[in-house]
Amino acid sequence: MRRERGFTLLELLIALGIVGLLLTIAFSGLRVAMAAWTRGEDRAEAHQHVRAIAFTMARALGAAYPYRGAKGEAPEVITLFNGAEQKLEFITQAPPLPLQAPVAFTAVVISLESGEEQGLVVRERALPNRDPFTKGDIVMRDPAVTSLAFKFQNDDGEWGDTWDGQDQKAIPRAISLTIGTTLNGKAQKLPPITVTLRTTGAIR
Repeated sequence: MRRERGFTLLELLIALGIVGLLLTIAFSGLRVAMAAWTRGEDRAEAHQHVRAIAFTMARALGAAYPYRGAKGEAPEVITLFNGAEQKLEFITQAPPLPLQAPVAFTAVVISLESGEEQGLVVRERALPNRDPFTKGDIVMRDPAVTSLAFKFQNDDGEWGDTWDGQDQKAIPRAISLTIGTTLNGKAQKLPPITVTLRTTGAIR
C-alpha cells in the first residue's frame, strides 16, 4: 500500500508566508479605503458647514433695511449701515439668529476677528435702541471661519470695499460675500455670493 505524502515543513512555511502576504495586502487596501472615505467625509462636512454659514448670512443681508436712527448718543439721525471688507454693521428684518422676543428690526454686526478668540463673530441688538452696533450681544462665534470679505455695489453698478450709510444716505444695491472655513483640517472657500437687497433707498 502506497503511503500518502504530506506537506513538508518548508512547504507549510511557504504557504503560511503567502497567506500572511495576502492578508497584509488586503488590510493595507482596507486602510487606504477607510482613509479615503474619512477624507471624503471630512471634506463633505467642511463644505456643508461653509454653505450653511453663507446661506444664513445671505438671508440676513437680503433683508437689510435702510433704517434711519441715531448711531450713538448723538441725536443725529443717519442711515444705519456701515460696511468694510471684514466687518459689516446693518439693520435687517431677518437676523441670522432670531431674538427671543420678535421685533421688526434687528441691528447686526458681522465681523472676522483675530487674536485669542478668532473667527466669525455675529452680534445682534433689538431696535429701537441707543448704540445699536456697539452694545449688541454675541449670538454666534465660529472659529472655523478663516476668511471673510464684503464688497458693495452702488446704483451705478460699481463695486467698492466700503460703504458709509451716513454719506450715501442709503444702503447698497447689492452685497458680495466671500467666506472660507477650515474644519477638520479641510479648507473650503465658496465663490463670491452676490445678494441683491430688497430695499435700498433711505426711508424715514
